[in-house]
Amino acid sequence: MTRPLRVAIVGAGPAGVYAADILTKSETQVDIDLLDRMPAPYGLIRYGVAPDHPRIKGIISALHRIMEKPELRFLGQVEYGVDIKLDDLRRHYDAVIFATGADQDRGLDIPGIDLEHSHGAAEFVYWYDGYPESPRDWTLDAQQVAVIGAGNVALDVARVLAKQADDLLRTEIPDNVYEGLRDSQVTDVHLFARRGPAQAKFTPLELRELDHQDDVEIIVHPEGFELDEASEQDIASNNQTKSIVKTLQDWALRDPKHDTSRRLHLHFLRSPVAVEGTERVEAFKTEVMELTGDGNVRGTGEYETWPAQQVYRAVGYLSSPVTDIPFDNAAGTVPNDGGRVLDLDGERLAGVYTTGWIKRGPVGLIGHTKGDALETINNLLEDLDSLGEAEAPERESIITLLEERDVSYTTWEGWGRLDAHERALGEERGRERLKVVERADMVRISRGES
Repeated sequence: MTRPLRVAIVGAGPAGVYAADILTKSETQVDIDLLDRMPAPYGLIRYGVAPDHPRIKGIISALHRIMEKPELRFLGQVEYGVDIKLDDLRRHYDAVIFATGADQDRGLDIPGIDLEHSHGAAEFVYWYDGYPESPRDWTLDAQQVAVIGAGNVALDVARVLAKQADDLLRTEIPDNVYEGLRDSQVTDVHLFARRGPAQAKFTPLELRELDHQDDVEIIVHPEGFELDEASEQDIASNNQTKSIVKTLQDWALRDPKHDTSRRLHLHFLRSPVAVEGTERVEAFKTEVMELTGDGNVRGTGEYETWPAQQVYRAVGYLSSPVTDIPFDNAAGTVPNDGGRVLDLDGERLAGVYTTGWIKRGPVGLIGHTKGDALETINNLLEDLDSLGEAEAPERESIITLLEERDVSYTTWEGWGRLDAHERALGEERGRERLKVVERADMVRISRGES
């Protein structure tokens, strides 16, 4: 091939950007378009990370440097499956990589989970992160709240629910989110983990951030705080587990504050059984679990009922099916072999690849996505000789198609305009940034339209 390899990456979050970065560092000359259904880049970092995580949001700086590479072009406000189809991408690119992530809440099959004021964690995260497709109103009239889960998302949800709104004023939260949290009636947030403290999936950093709130008392309940043989072995061999357990033990032993307006309770070995209520959530029922010696748990047949007027389940994210691509509904992933997408017969779909959570499921931290991308890109490069050449690989041909279809796409330069606008809004309030929420406003500002 005498011209650069033309690659389309669908999804401009960390998974897609890391894949693009690895491609640019290969010996193959490349020309890459990152397409995203949102007008702005960064995906999970912009719309899935709690606003009070400055260190995690610092990843944007690294992603920004990658996006500045001349081999990359950002095309936002382009929805795959609506504005453009797989046949279109195959006509204009030599290879296509799907990095669409996981955008839905995994379900939880217990009675009452669909009652009013029972929510998936993603719904709440999208609200406080100003996701354009999320409702702008959120009812926080509950005094007692139950959060189901023992991962980082569960901690984020619990921390934001317990936090005073004024403590978030330094972040980029939109005004409606500040107002909603300011009017919150929450006094007690209860987080329930099905297994023991040594089996928790959150990171030490996320756990310690719970304690960075002056008006919130962290209460580690001794019932369920148990360690079995497998737990002790994990503590001895895994520094992360050791740090988590030590932090929890220290909190459990310290003197109570007594003078805080809000409390965040941590319960272990409590499995969700039912959400109770008639028209809305009124209580949350759990079964007491016990460790079996190997890190697993079993039910004891003993049950407890907790007052709660809202429930949030943080039991995992789930990817949405991708148009014209096989999808494993049970796993929530695109069938693949090392990132090579497989058809319904298990054969490779020529020139089509996947990376990130849509490839392997929503597990691991953001940094783990780099290893994912490396595997996929290595296999793509290995397939170079067998890739078919695009019919219309010229860089402007895809732009012509989008304009013919009247797609109001945004660009990297447009993101620069939106970024500067948000920073200016923040500066007026003494904040680093104030996020623009409405999609139409994002598009208008990005495209420089009045």
